[in-house]
Amino acid sequence: MKAIKGLHPLFPEICLPKLLKGMALDIIVPSVGESISEVTLAKWLKIDGSYVERDEVLAELESEKATFEINAVEAGVLKIIAGEGDTLKIGDIACSIDTTAERPEDAPQPEPQSQPTDKPSAAPQSQPQSQPQTPSPKATPVAAAIIADKKIDPNTVTPSGSQGKILKQDVLSALENPGRKPGIEAFTRAQRPEKMSNLRKTVSRRLVEAKNTTAMLTTFNEVDMGPIMELRKLYKDGFNKKHGVNLGFMSFFTKACCFALQEWPSVNAKIDGDQIVFHDFCDISIAVSAPKGLVVPVIRNAESMSMADIEKKVVELATKARDNKLTIEEMTGGTFTLTNGGVFGSMMSTPIINIPQSAILGMHKIQERPMAINGKVEIRPMMYLALSYDHRIIDGRESVSFLVRVKELLEKPEQLLFGKDPVKTLLEL
Repeated sequence: MKAIKGLHPLFPEICLPKLLKGMALDIIVPSVGESISEVTLAKWLKIDGSYVERDEVLAELESEKATFEINAVEAGVLKIIAGEGDTLKIGDIACSIDTTAERPEDAPQPEPQSQPTDKPSAAPQSQPQSQPQTPSPKATPVAAAIIADKKIDPNTVTPSGSQGKILKQDVLSALENPGRKPGIEAFTRAQRPEKMSNLRKTVSRRLVEAKNTTAMLTTFNEVDMGPIMELRKLYKDGFNKKHGVNLGFMSFFTKACCFALQEWPSVNAKIDGDQIVFHDFCDISIAVSAPKGLVVPVIRNAESMSMADIEKKVVELATKARDNKLTIEEMTGGTFTLTNGGVFGSMMSTPIINIPQSAILGMHKIQERPMAINGKVEIRPMMYLALSYDHRIIDGRESVSFLVRVKELLEKPEQLLFGKDPVKTLLEL
């Protein structure tokens, strides 16, 4: 019998449940992109035999680019067909729903987490058990990202922030001093093979492709972050009060790169066959370390966005990345990439180009160092910058000049207003 269309809220035309005998509905794997032929069933969110309501999320599927969900198209009893970790092709049956089953009198509660509450002995343990269920609100965004990336149990981290909030330094301290007691806790010699996810396979393939197909070179510079740090200190409270978002470093770097990209368009271009494609816009990709691997969502037309708009978009994309909610459209495209290894403590690195782009800027840890300023030694908060670029399209002069321009804009943030020195603009120099 013909498939029913238009029932899935995310894929109204391509997620097609098939009508079986009686009123049982097959839920098939939807098409999620022209280049994607198979996905991995990451996790079932409902258990086999449970009664599900219409539009309830049943499972998470993972493609090579993103994680998405499949929903119940009708209410009924769930029958799971595919198992967690299975690789499914587009159109394969993931599960079915028996719509003829009667709705149970009590509200459907298939979640196994509710079972331990029936035990009397669970009462005194209810308070500590509730802590790992909501780690995100008790950790700063940077700390939460490191916890997810390193797969750390939040209960093993000693918080030092206000109201018990976990800070970045708390997580780094926990990594440096895991608290293993010699002679009591010991590592085993067991090996644990784990199947690579589609996302990890794609990341691996693209990184190797970038190394093998581009003439990649890296140039370095350093920037005095003192002016930006002073500016943030002066205006962060007012900025947050007016715009509802914190004033971070990413908006400054994004703005600086947008101005520099417009001055040096080859850094914002790409090679397509025997042609060079120049972009009159700046779609800035932001590398984010998500729980399931590296993802690179895109800020569209960043050159026309305000500082507040950029900060809001960064928070939105980073949150979606941590929750595995990014869509393929949000990760497609991009003309230039920013990556910040400094949040994990990196002092210097050579980032790999995000092909088909031609350049990527690496930000690093801010470290106080003695610097010669006007013949005197001063302690300044310095950051190393690394620009990896494709030498086939970007010459040394262009790459170095681009990086120097970014440095100038960051050390004189008032130029970010319209990309020029206010005094020189006044004097028409």
